[in-house]
Amino acid sequence: MSRIAIADPDVGEREFEWVRDVLASGRLADGPAVREFERRFADYCRADHGVAVANGTAALQTALEAVGVGEGDAVVTTPFSFVASANAVRLCGARPVFADVDATTYTLDPEAVEDALAATDDVAAILPVHLYGLPAAMGRLAEIAEEHGVALIEDAAQAHGAAYEGTPVGTFGDAGCFSFYPTKNMTTGEGGMVVTDDREVADRAARFVNHGRADAAAHGYDHVSVGHNLRMTSLAAGIGVEQLRKLPAYNERRRRNATRLSAALEGVTELVLPTEPPDRRHVYHQYTVRCPDRAAFRDHLDERGVDTAVYYPTLIPDQPAYDGYEASVPTASRVADEVVSLPIHPGLDDGDVDRVAAAVCEHYGRPVAEVGADD
Repeated sequence: MSRIAIADPDVGEREFEWVRDVLASGRLADGPAVREFERRFADYCRADHGVAVANGTAALQTALEAVGVGEGDAVVTTPFSFVASANAVRLCGARPVFADVDATTYTLDPEAVEDALAATDDVAAILPVHLYGLPAAMGRLAEIAEEHGVALIEDAAQAHGAAYEGTPVGTFGDAGCFSFYPTKNMTTGEGGMVVTDDREVADRAARFVNHGRADAAAHGYDHVSVGHNLRMTSLAAGIGVEQLRKLPAYNERRRRNATRLSAALEGVTELVLPTEPPDRRHVYHQYTVRCPDRAAFRDHLDERGVDTAVYYPTLIPDQPAYDGYEASVPTASRVADEVVSLPIHPGLDDGDVDRVAAAVCEHYGRPVAEVGADD
């Protein structure tokens, strides 16, 4: 019996056709395919502008630079995320200030953000992360950003298609940032996107990723600001156009698999299952549970041919690269010690999901709950 992988990128013939067409065109670096992908992805997010970039980390740094975050500034963000969320802040010359997370959603706790703002001078931005595909509390976070006159940058690297009160993530603040790494809900191999409704932010972002050129979409030699070469390739953009077409179906399958798995695990009281508050749409980049015996749990599933992963076992302020950064974040610390992600990707059929559930229930000596045809 084959193993059930934690992720399984789906790249088909249509993606190959896009790559062949781009290769035949000769416009490999920053051609029409990139502009088309930018337009389509911005439309998908209901944003006015999209700026394609080389990867998700580049998207975060670009957005922060575009809203003016720089040397001496502070940015309030979460300690419980991939390190890129905080690295992007430091790459701008600013410093991350870590606020605790909500115990149920694992995203930034608005009250902790307010405490951080009250205790910190020179805060220029708030950077929430929509962790595992679940939106942060964007209504309250947007209010806090407006009340304090600071920028709001969304890290939506794991949340393509997620929504808060019916509005797609990435559109609540000054800019939203996405990643297209192979494990994400859609992929371009490597790649990222900044979306925004602000024309000036979009223009500054486009200049920043293209050497500070006055006409960011051109290749002239009039450079009005200092920038990087963080452009997306046309090859990646071509893949992205087709992956975006598939994304709604991918997300619906993730949600269906999550519903089925949660129903099957209903009787496993040892686990804390993922939550979806009524005001949010989860797209289950990861299906993450909390368990009291993580090492033994993972060993058991490994023996049953089910892959698992831990996102993330070490808080960012506890990383060696963040030595000297203080953070009192007890909820995030507790969550990081307990989380485990189970396979939920759209490549799984009902039988695969049932097999995951059976392995989990076997470990705890619990029966698999009956799952209906529509679960």
